[in-house]
Amino acid sequence: GLSEAHQTLVRNNLRSRVVLQTDGQLRTGKDIAYATLLGAEEWGIATAALIVEGCIMMRKCHLNTCPVGVATQDPTLRARFTGDPQHVINFFTFIVNDLREWMAKLGFRTINEMVGQTQLLRLRDNIDHWKYKHLDLSPILFKENTSNDVGIYKQMRQAHPIDDALLDKKMIEAAEKSLENQSPSYAEFNIINTDRTVGALLSYNISCKYKGIGLPEDTIHFKFIGSAGQSFGGFAAPGIKFELEGEANDYFGKGLSGGKLIAYPSAKATFKASENMIIGNVAFYGATNGESYINGLAGERFCVRNSGAKAVVEGIGDHGCEYMTGGLAIILGKTGRNFAAGMSGGVAYVYDIEDTFPKNVNKEMVELETLDTEDLALLQHYIKRHLDYTQSEIAKNIIDNWDVTSKHFVKVMPTDYKKVLEAKKASAKELSI
Repeated sequence: GLSEAHQTLVRNNLRSRVVLQTDGQLRTGKDIAYATLLGAEEWGIATAALIVEGCIMMRKCHLNTCPVGVATQDPTLRARFTGDPQHVINFFTFIVNDLREWMAKLGFRTINEMVGQTQLLRLRDNIDHWKYKHLDLSPILFKENTSNDVGIYKQMRQAHPIDDALLDKKMIEAAEKSLENQSPSYAEFNIINTDRTVGALLSYNISCKYKGIGLPEDTIHFKFIGSAGQSFGGFAAPGIKFELEGEANDYFGKGLSGGKLIAYPSAKATFKASENMIIGNVAFYGATNGESYINGLAGERFCVRNSGAKAVVEGIGDHGCEYMTGGLAIILGKTGRNFAAGMSGGVAYVYDIEDTFPKNVNKEMVELETLDTEDLALLQHYIKRHLDYTQSEIAKNIIDNWDVTSKHFVKVMPTDYKKVLEAKKASAKELSI
């Protein structure tokens, strides 16, 4: 992978703009020399450093029972920790000295001179094992013939044209009163797909002054018309309400942090909203808080790693709610395969009118349940909000025929998360008694 990445970047004259970092079983200066000759100029060492700290590789870090106190919060086990920061410092010092010796043997004075010089690597000629002796490593050891103006290590600073984010600057100007004294602001903007991470700079300004609390709900209400680029509403802070009439690219609501995002098709659209995709893949990746209502379909990996946002959408692609740890996802339509893979927290409700949803669920960590009164009340609340914000035909049909449609919802509940919630309820009941 390292060799291929390096070769591809060199071939496209992009290698000089990026740093390549590699890791994986690097333990000695010789290992780092190999990695450097294959194209890396940064290296990650994890396992070896853990061993130096005292890890004995019990492979139970996730159980909080580390017997030598490295990976645990248990005070009794942590008392067994015998590591010393100086041990790690010594370890890396030895690695560096070892690497310097190998560099001297090869005739290099700097790492930059060494990067990508695969002509100094060759397959050993004394290999007799039947599995290895016929291996052809020439694709890995290939070195691109380049002219002198093509860099093979990081030489150029990457351009980050933040000064060209004109739409965000206009938004900050339009929200000036809100930023100063929390007065309501409203404005409309045209948006195109080269407008990326729209709202991130505005959220930064909110966070600088009001920290994590942000502004009161819907203090800043901006409407956008057109096709939004990647990460529309990314990291949107509390108090922001973005309304998008049109469509959006991937990472819609990435890192959503308390804001509210609403998306629906253009008023000029001739297609049926619930049958067409209006936001791309990986919506709400890493979201921690906030709400969103999408009148249309979303792509793959909807709400992946969501830990607190509440989102309503009318259908999604594969891998929905993957690695989700919190929050709420309401899907008013079909899902793709592998739904809820690695989902350890949060809750999802799926409108399964055709009874096809169960075959799309990865049931390793979740179970499917019918809805109780509390679930139905929660669900109805957010679907009504979805209808109010987006005028969704699907939402209107569900609400208007609630006695019938509510029976088609399936609740997706992480098994361990359910146990935690039940334990909390039992504890609260005991205290009340």
